[in-house]
Amino acid sequence: MTLDASAAALAGLDPDNMPRHVAVIMDGNRRWARERRLPAVEGHRRGVTALRELVRACSELGVPAVTVFAFSTDNWKRDAFEISLLLDLLVHFAVAEEAGLIEHGVRVQAIGRIAELPPNQRDALRLLGERTAGNDRVLLNLAINYSARAELADAARALAADVAAGRLAPEDIGEETLRRYLYTSQLPDPDVLIRTGGEMRLSNFMLWQLAYTELHVTDVYWPDFRRAHLLRAIADFQKRARRFGGS
Repeated sequence: MTLDASAAALAGLDPDNMPRHVAVIMDGNRRWARERRLPAVEGHRRGVTALRELVRACSELGVPAVTVFAFSTDNWKRDAFEISLLLDLLVHFAVAEEAGLIEHGVRVQAIGRIAELPPNQRDALRLLGERTAGNDRVLLNLAINYSARAELADAARALAADVAAGRLAPEDIGEETLRRYLYTSQLPDPDVLIRTGGEMRLSNFMLWQLAYTELHVTDVYWPDFRRAHLLRAIADFQKRARRFGGS
């Protein structure tokens, strides 16, 4: 999509029908690097640039919440050197992007099993969350050491503890009760999920929250994802008739 096409797409968007919450599976970093005969970490580094552009565009467009799949619990199975570089990039993002995030009104929080991260990464994310806590234009949810099954297991464990302590009666448990125990309890479910890299699967990401989410899959690898691709995804979303299981 050219810059002129981007402007046309923006002009055609309905400002009253913007998604309240965009979820993104940032896929294709390693394939992007492999096709260019570059080390995998270079794809991850370029992915940080794509994330910066995504968040700034959402801030400008009035999208109040973005959740990105940054590091899966399954990623621990990868090569130890790549894992180390990925985690180092988290620290780099927290330090290098702080000023820009504050400038664009972005509040950052991390969801997942954050306590299991190494201390440096855990502390960097905590400080970034504290320093951006006053921002209210857009929330950037970083799903780190995250999987949907782990999230549901953690929710079930916390719910069971409240039942055992007498704070909750089993007969009072319903969908809304369980929702309150999810990592994203304070957010609406995503209106649209963007998956880059062309794969047609959810990869253990937000399985509960994506029940009625509109899906937008693009062949573009994450390092090449830019504002124009976000505009295309939102334009596609705005064409959909959402029925939430109704006729």
